[in-house]
Amino acid sequence: MHQLIGRMRSRRGLPTVAGQVFLLQAILILALAAAAVAALMFQYRGDAEREARTRSLAVASAVAASPTVREALSRANPTVVLQPQAEETRRRTAVDFVVVMSPTGIRYTHPNPAQIGRRYIGNIAAAQHGGIVTETTAGTLGPSVRTVVPVTTNDGRVIGLVSAGITVKQVSLAAERQVPLVLAATGVVLSAATGGTALISRRLRRQTHGLGPTQMTRMYEHHDAVLHSVREGVLIVDSHGRLLLANDEARRLLGLRADGDGRPVTDLGLEPKAEQLLLSGRATTDEVIEVGDRLVAVSQRPMTQQPGLGGWVATLRDTTELSALMGRVEVVQERLTLLYDAGVRIGTTLDVTRTAQELAAFAVPRFADYVTVDLVDTVLRGDEPNPLRAAELRRVAVDGIRKDAPLYPPGGLIHFDPSTPQASGFGSGQIVLEADLAAFSGWQAQEPDRARRLVAYGIHSMIAAPLRARGVILGVATFWRSKEPTPFSQEDLSLAEELVARAAVSIENARRFTREHTTAVTLQRSLLPHALPEQSAVDVAHRYLPAEAGLGGVGGDWFDVIPLPGARVAIVVGDVVGHGLHAAATMGQLRTAVHNFSTLDLPPDELLCHLDELVTRIDQDRDGDGEVPTLTGATCLYAIYDPISRLCTMARAGHLEPIIVRPDGHADLPGVPAGPPLGLGGLPYEKKEILLPEGSSIVLYTDGLIEDRQRDIDQGIELLRRAVAHPGQTPDQVCRAAMDAMVPVAPRDDVALLVAGTRLLDGNRTASWDVPSDPSAVADVRAAAARLLDDWDMKEEAFTLELILSELVTNAIRHATGPIGVRLIRDRSLICEVSDGSSVSPHLRRATTMDEGGRGLFLVAQFADRWGTRYTSGGKVIWTEQQLSATDQPTEQAPPNTPPPT
Repeated sequence: MHQLIGRMRSRRGLPTVAGQVFLLQAILILALAAAAVAALMFQYRGDAEREARTRSLAVASAVAASPTVREALSRANPTVVLQPQAEETRRRTAVDFVVVMSPTGIRYTHPNPAQIGRRYIGNIAAAQHGGIVTETTAGTLGPSVRTVVPVTTNDGRVIGLVSAGITVKQVSLAAERQVPLVLAATGVVLSAATGGTALISRRLRRQTHGLGPTQMTRMYEHHDAVLHSVREGVLIVDSHGRLLLANDEARRLLGLRADGDGRPVTDLGLEPKAEQLLLSGRATTDEVIEVGDRLVAVSQRPMTQQPGLGGWVATLRDTTELSALMGRVEVVQERLTLLYDAGVRIGTTLDVTRTAQELAAFAVPRFADYVTVDLVDTVLRGDEPNPLRAAELRRVAVDGIRKDAPLYPPGGLIHFDPSTPQASGFGSGQIVLEADLAAFSGWQAQEPDRARRLVAYGIHSMIAAPLRARGVILGVATFWRSKEPTPFSQEDLSLAEELVARAAVSIENARRFTREHTTAVTLQRSLLPHALPEQSAVDVAHRYLPAEAGLGGVGGDWFDVIPLPGARVAIVVGDVVGHGLHAAATMGQLRTAVHNFSTLDLPPDELLCHLDELVTRIDQDRDGDGEVPTLTGATCLYAIYDPISRLCTMARAGHLEPIIVRPDGHADLPGVPAGPPLGLGGLPYEKKEILLPEGSSIVLYTDGLIEDRQRDIDQGIELLRRAVAHPGQTPDQVCRAAMDAMVPVAPRDDVALLVAGTRLLDGNRTASWDVPSDPSAVADVRAAAARLLDDWDMKEEAFTLELILSELVTNAIRHATGPIGVRLIRDRSLICEVSDGSSVSPHLRRATTMDEGGRGLFLVAQFADRWGTRYTSGGKVIWTEQQLSATDQPTEQAPPNTPPPT
């Protein structure tokens, strides 16, 4: 065939591949057409004979079975009846003849009437005995297929024969009619091939840029040379899993035989992973598989760019050396990831012990099997390490893959021997490696028996790394290895050093925070009242809980109880914005200011006004220093309770409203008008006066008690109200119920709670008189006071009291206006109050020897332990106090809500 195409190319001059393809197609089409015609003729010849046999048998059988034929055969002249019927059957069935004959073969019918009466030409022996005869013979009408069928009676007796035949020529006419169709189809195919060849020729010229077969052959040779010379293997596998192409590099990398092309991949003897990948056909990029002692990177893509192409192409690269390098890179990446995770997971809190425990927990088992952390004892308290006691470390953290390792337990103070890695590392600041503990090179000097148990336990190497931060060594972290068979190496030292360096910074930050927190707590507690003053107006219980370290820090919550003249008492609660040392110092300033203002005996609303002005002035002075926080925003609630009148006067500056608990357990908010926080200025404060039954409780608190992220502040106040709404509780029981119900385990803000149970000074301990504006009334007042003190069994204080009364009442009569009144109160001190209608306050002065007056107040100040003036809505009150001995003080009575002793 190739020689024929070559001769035709030389004769016809077909220079292109398309021409050669066209010529080959034309020859093939003609050959196929000829073969098709021949096959068609042979096929129709066989089909014609079979069709003739089938049709002749059917016609003969139908005629033989006809009752008319049986009846005619029983007559004397059957031809008269049978000839017309036979001809009609022949025309309808398209056979060439239908012959009815006697059992001996004499024709009764025939298409040619001249043949009637003659003997039938053919084999009828089998039919005479009841069988069927089918044969192909050359009869009078030419080669035909005829079938002889017997005509039998009901008892099976043969009374005649029927023969039907059809010539083969008549059946073959259908096949002859198909030949022109085949020839026409051949012409159409040749025309399509001619057009397709033209299109392909143009497309080939466009795709090959006009290159001829010679140039294409040269290009193929160059391509083949490049394919087999590159240092990258190329494989092509068809969709059936057979290897189509493999270059030299692919054969070298996979160890393929030279005769591998065309073989299934399963027969190439490849490694299982390589064979599985090549058979899968999945797309992959640089998937590394092991082939012998090599690591081969395989990239595989399916051949789907051109329709009809199946299979996939794989490229292979030897990455053995690159993989070794990447292995080292992966180790570095793992260590970087370890250090990054350490920065995230170590130092999550500002607690020294917790940070050390986080270091131990993080390093197990990613770096070591066991980790111990030992710190200088002073570091735990927030102080810097003491170099004089550097060898004494306290174990604060132990972690490991098992809990029964023979290591020192946490909590103990360990004095490390100077020859141990821990002491050496702590003293020098250098990391120490003990790669083989079983060698007992000196590390066992601390405790030889424990060292032997450690080695027997399976611990075989360790690293002692000092915890250094900002030039200070805080302790030592020791990493132990047991499960991992390879000991620590020099490469592990840098990782351990970097790991402990990060942890040391977190521990140092926690230490500094602990120091600052401790200082703030100490300062705050020093500024809060250490012991509440003795007084008879209220029974006081309080609770103070600073914020958890690391959550909010020490805040500025504070409370106070201040005794006032006239047996009254002031109870105060306040809150300063912010946390830390500045908040604690600011709280001290406010508490001192409240104490100072309380000496003026001002009503609560006026005191808050003065305090607001003070805060505003202090903030103005601080405006130039941006590092010091301002006082603006601080809150305060100030209440005064008078145990004689049972009147409680309250005012608040931005603070939460108190809760009043009645003796019957009913608790409610008294409705104290809200004022702005301190330092805002511009708005007055309003007071609220309420009468409280004896045994009531006044509950004052800060926002730390009720605030929670999970609820609204009003809900918190309602929860607190329900918690304290119980009858018959002492102030301490009220405090306990409130703290149990409201305070979380670790509060985020300071909690201050003050509960004051009210008392009542009955008439047996007080007395009062109205004094007319007549100098002669002074003697009557002195006499009445003397009798009262005699009744109170206080004769020793009578002379002094009479002198004080004489001076104060005389001054009121002379220099003030009425009405004038006198009240004596027996409390922890003897209180004398003289009231008048004037708002002019007397002043203490030193009288000269020539002055006639001015010595009255001087004498009062000398004989009284305390004295002062307070203003009222109707004038003023001048009061004095005389300290009483323990025998003269009234016996303390338990408040009504105090349970009886058991």
